[in-house]
Amino acid sequence: MPQANHTPHIRRLAVLTSGGDAQGMNAAVRAVVRAGLNAGMEVYAIHQGYHGLVRGGDNIRQMSWNDVGGVLQQGGTIIGSARSQEFLTREGRRRAAHHLVSRGIQGLVVIGGDGSLTGANVFYQEWPGLLAELVAAGKIEQTVADAHPHLPIVGMVGSIDNDMFGTDMTIGADTALHRIVEALDAIASTAASHQRTFVVELMGRRCGYLTMMAGLAAGASWVLIPEYPPPTEHWEDMMCEVVQAGRDVGRRHSIVLVAEGAQDRNGNPISSQYVRDVLSERLGVETRLTILGHVQRGGSPSAFDRNMSTVLGYAAVQELARVTVDAPPKLLGVRDDAVIVSSLEEMVLKTQQVAQTIREQKYHQAMEMRGRGFVESFHTFRTLLRAQPRPPKPDQKTLRLAILHSGSTAPGMNTAVRVAVRLTLDRGHVALGVRNGFAGLIRGDLWNMDWMDVHGWVNKGGAELGTNRTTPEGPDWYKMARQIEEWGVNGLLIIGGWTGYQTAYEMLLRRKEFPAFNIPIVCLPATINNDLPGTNLTIGADTALNTIIGNVDKIKESAVASRRVFVVEVMGRDCGYLALMSGLATGAERVYLPEEGITLEDLREDVSNLVKEFQEGKRLGLMIRSERADPFYTTRFISALFEKEGGDLFDVREAILGHVQRGGSPSPFDRIQATRLTRKAIVYLIDAAERGDDYPPVVCIGREAGEVKFTDLEFLPRLMESDAQRPRKQWWLEMRTVAAAMASKARAETKD
Repeated sequence: MPQANHTPHIRRLAVLTSGGDAQGMNAAVRAVVRAGLNAGMEVYAIHQGYHGLVRGGDNIRQMSWNDVGGVLQQGGTIIGSARSQEFLTREGRRRAAHHLVSRGIQGLVVIGGDGSLTGANVFYQEWPGLLAELVAAGKIEQTVADAHPHLPIVGMVGSIDNDMFGTDMTIGADTALHRIVEALDAIASTAASHQRTFVVELMGRRCGYLTMMAGLAAGASWVLIPEYPPPTEHWEDMMCEVVQAGRDVGRRHSIVLVAEGAQDRNGNPISSQYVRDVLSERLGVETRLTILGHVQRGGSPSAFDRNMSTVLGYAAVQELARVTVDAPPKLLGVRDDAVIVSSLEEMVLKTQQVAQTIREQKYHQAMEMRGRGFVESFHTFRTLLRAQPRPPKPDQKTLRLAILHSGSTAPGMNTAVRVAVRLTLDRGHVALGVRNGFAGLIRGDLWNMDWMDVHGWVNKGGAELGTNRTTPEGPDWYKMARQIEEWGVNGLLIIGGWTGYQTAYEMLLRRKEFPAFNIPIVCLPATINNDLPGTNLTIGADTALNTIIGNVDKIKESAVASRRVFVVEVMGRDCGYLALMSGLATGAERVYLPEEGITLEDLREDVSNLVKEFQEGKRLGLMIRSERADPFYTTRFISALFEKEGGDLFDVREAILGHVQRGGSPSPFDRIQATRLTRKAIVYLIDAAERGDDYPPVVCIGREAGEVKFTDLEFLPRLMESDAQRPRKQWWLEMRTVAAAMASKARAETKD
């Protein structure tokens, strides 16, 4: 067989953004530019998308390291985006090819939606013919055409709709959810004050992702999405019955979400105005209509979008550097926390097939094509929106499930309790709330929770049940066993951090001494530190990360005008997740982690790089330190050292963010993750309790490698570091390479 023909080393590449803008595009452009420069390439930005590529000239500009400085927190796209009718013609694509080869550009990164990526695939397929036509027309020499036989292309999906195959999340979708959920939370407060109903129209022409997930995250009363139209011809009656039932049990407001592409089962559009009119006329209630519109595209990108886009941009350069000369265009996406590479053409076709399936009114198939997670979320939402649980089945055995918190507060705890209570009641069982964690269980401070007890908890920060770090000791074990027996507890859901996992493990070990502990137990990971085994991400970590970057963005704004270095200390205990990921999302020059520690040599190098860069005109320096990075080289010590060595070049300030990182309303990501994991946990608990095994499971739940998994806590000591409170396996440490490549010009120049 012939040997694979590999491209020579790519010396020049270009990046463009096309179609509708999406928050996070700037982070992707920045990553492509800096990763390319790190690899010794020349990098060009094509301004105004395909329109700029067709026009050429000053629309195609070489980029330097500093050209993409300070763009992480900016919405939109700094290199512009425009829809191009000219690029849809062969003549337009021929001119585009001419502009690329005349500059010696050998690879292209395209960031856009399915239309933009379809155009990229057509451009690749036509490339040899386009160059042949340019040669025939005397526009280029044959030697130039021979030097560019193909155009390697890598695509990334920039679309707030999250409507593309080949990735779990598209660039901009998480931030759009932030904007939507913030607006819905605000609408809910004013609606409750006046006992109003609101109809809110959201984007999503062919995909109901934003509407579905916003409904789940904001506690909406009803949603209308393209993939699953209302199941009956008289859907208006069903919607009104649900909304009225909610009012009858005490809900002071109702919010109905309508995707802009919503339709009935016959394919007829359902407008938000029509929904408003139906609710107003049939229920006789004051109903307001809000169309969020392009606010969903705007604003600073979330931590997730900044980091995902950065990782994808970095990976795009790596992919271009190793593709074969005739390799078809690739699409880069994410699955859980890993970058996946797919055929761009295949993913575009699959995406278009969903739209076609909806047009053909094959709605069940369209839902399945969106994925299992989408379907499960839809069914969970339908349960949560009910005004009351379904009645128990005849002769059903009633179980009593206890729900408690353990450890410090984490945003999303209340969301999890809301789901746990309602799903337990909806299955005909009893939900027992435990006040103040294991201390409350030891005292017997439990009560039967009702459906409406958790109304409004979906967006509340803190922990309404109460929590602390108390763990049982000595006689506490006996007292806790007695309370479990007296209350007839058949299963236990522990929502919290490390103390909960430890206590569950101890209960497992003490079963012979205390038979009452012989019940199924599930630990749900809820801590901002992301320091628990069996999951890639804990509930609360995303909210904390967004809180950090919001504060650091403000710090950076104040520092730029003063030629200043900030040393910011973040939480995390023995785990550096928050430090590293916030450093990646804010463009920090250096991140100090407990996993690595700090050496004097590190500090000398950092001071040297800062001095060099400020001498060259730098105005802002940002260093992020995890709170336990080193017991001796404290935040104050590092700040004093930098202040001394910086001299007149810069001054230094320290910022310890403290418990602000634990507060606030949970992010959409944390609300959705809490909902999904809790649903799985409750189903697991009920199934295990109904089986009545001799040795019921004691497990933790989490999401790893794209799947929700249960990990046996019998192996807890093996899963954790022996000398630190963090798991042995930490996927995010791989991000250190990307962070170093993005960090600073001086560090990049000295990385070898």
